[in-house]
Amino acid sequence: MSKDHAGDGSIAESQKSISMSLGIVIRRVPGVTRWATHVWKAVAVLPGAGDADWKELRRDNDTIEYHAATLPLELFRTDTEAYLHGLSTKVPSIYVVMREAAGDHPLDIVLATASPYEAQDYADTGEELVEKVPMPEGLIAWIRDYVELHHEDEVFIKRKRNKTRVDLHEDGIGDARIRQTSDVYRAPASKETVH
Repeated sequence: MSKDHAGDGSIAESQKSISMSLGIVIRRVPGVTRWATHVWKAVAVLPGAGDADWKELRRDNDTIEYHAATLPLELFRTDTEAYLHGLSTKVPSIYVVMREAAGDHPLDIVLATASPYEAQDYADTGEELVEKVPMPEGLIAWIRDYVELHHEDEVFIKRKRNKTRVDLHEDGIGDARIRQTSDVYRAPASKETVH
């Protein structure tokens, strides 16, 4: 985990990125069809969690919750627009990116991100499963503090139109080295005429 706070407890201004360890909680519930014996879903995140490898947290009959993995949640100064977009939603969320595993565990936890744009990139590939997990209040405050410190609105600059007339000169019609005796737009005549 990188150093993320200055000596006075505030987020350091000079850092390009900060990170926090984030535990990912996965719930296994019984499947409803004979083809899917279990359904796996990311249901919670644990800010500041220690390392874990599919540690069972809770069991209620056939429903089991695991602390599946602990990943770094990284925030970058260049992505504050995305974090701001994520915080402005009705339920601010962390996006957990997972893919099917071939080993002992059913899923590999690939990434946890606060950027809905990055999550969309993973969702577009179709190779990973991306799930939204509601952020705890403390995590919302931590991300909001970082965004307020580093976000700069981009000033919209209206493009000025170039008023040069480009339609007055016919450029690129045919080859200038070959003399054209007829209309270059005319369809070629067939050699044989069918009557």
